[in-house]
Amino acid sequence: MKSIKLYLVSFFGISLLLSSSASFAVETLHWAGCGISKKAFMKEMAKAYTKKTGVPVKLSGGGATKGIRNAANGSIDIGGACRISIYKNKLERNAYQIPVAWDALVVFVNKDNPVSNITFEQLRALYLGKITNWKQLGGNDAKIELFTRRGKLSGVGRTLRELVFANYEQEFVSTYVVKSSGPVEKGVLKNPNGVGVSGISSAKKRDLKLLKLDGKAPTYDNIKNGSYALYRPLYLVINRSNKTPLVRDFIKYAVSREGQDIIRKQGTVPYKDALHLVMKQLDQYDRASSRGLYRTN
Repeated sequence: MKSIKLYLVSFFGISLLLSSSASFAVETLHWAGCGISKKAFMKEMAKAYTKKTGVPVKLSGGGATKGIRNAANGSIDIGGACRISIYKNKLERNAYQIPVAWDALVVFVNKDNPVSNITFEQLRALYLGKITNWKQLGGNDAKIELFTRRGKLSGVGRTLRELVFANYEQEFVSTYVVKSSGPVEKGVLKNPNGVGVSGISSAKKRDLKLLKLDGKAPTYDNIKNGSYALYRPLYLVINRSNKTPLVRDFIKYAVSREGQDIIRKQGTVPYKDALHLVMKQLDQYDRASSRGLYRTN
């Protein structure tokens, strides 16, 4: 419920944050953070903004936590994140997040794997080490090799714990633990018995097989209408007290009709196109917490 309130406050607070400006001296905007957001829309957004205004936008990665914390401390102009900031964490308290798009978590396997669907309960069991052989999922008689991300604060890892386990501290039983989503995807790409989870905006750009979840494919339409269960917002992040006209102008551009159209053209669902998903997330939380109390850190 807390996340839903944050989504609404963040979105409807945009009008209070933004101010228009006509032109700027040539400066450079520095963005860093979530690699999934970068692939989902940020590369194209930055390119279009530079073409329109002449202002360069420098992009770097580092993950959602870096995007949130570096934006919060002012060491970058804008961050990118695929998770909500943790207000109790003093390093993230000054982060102001503006939702601009919708992403989805997808389960993927090697192209040679015959499995094409996984249920919500099977996904839980897989990460808890209760499903260990592909024949348990209708596949070959072979050991499952699960790739996961290191730590519990990454956008993918934290969202997976939130939407599937209702427990931010949930431990995963994995075969390989790697530093970011890129190595998870690359590992499965090379491993016929591998499986992992990442954001669709990133995973769909590799030669991977994306599994259906409870019979629903992670298509644009299924994410937009909420029938594919594991969706989450993608954010731009700034320091709460940042009043820099150039920063605000970029955010204004990102949430404008032109900016949202850029997102749509990348095959990513614009945030404004699916506002109903905010309230529909109650269903996600109810499903995840059906096995026990919802716990946060």
